[in-house]
Amino acid sequence: QVQLAESGGGSVQAGGTLGLSCAASLPIWRINCMGWFRQTPGKEREDVARIYTVGNVTWYPDGVKGRFTISQDNAKNTISLQMNDLKPEDTAMYYCAADRRAEWDGRAWHCSFDFTFWGQGTQVTVSS
Repeated sequence: QVQLAESGGGSVQAGGTLGLSCAASLPIWRINCMGWFRQTPGKEREDVARIYTVGNVTWYPDGVKGRFTISQDNAKNTISLQMNDLKPEDTAMYYCAADRRAEWDGRAWHCSFDFTFWGQGTQVTVSS
């Protein structure tokens, strides 16, 4: 079992920056896969960023690539999400998630599956 607790978020104007943090109940190098996801009412949950914590490998969807950065702090057992150049369409509830699995494709480890453990979420609101 992995417990996750998000912090950060809030309200910002378009073009601004925000940072989110997620504290895990286990050393994150033992968790393997962690990530950030977001959801707005009436819409499906969508990827924001994923990280393979053992190898510090990251993945981003095109909509946030170049604006958002996921990072890990092994000493604090946390991952963070730095969000720059925020847009009104980034407004959502942001969730931290984790899974102790990772997938090997013969050449590299991946975290491209539905995660098992989820935090409570933190709201991000971007006004125009």
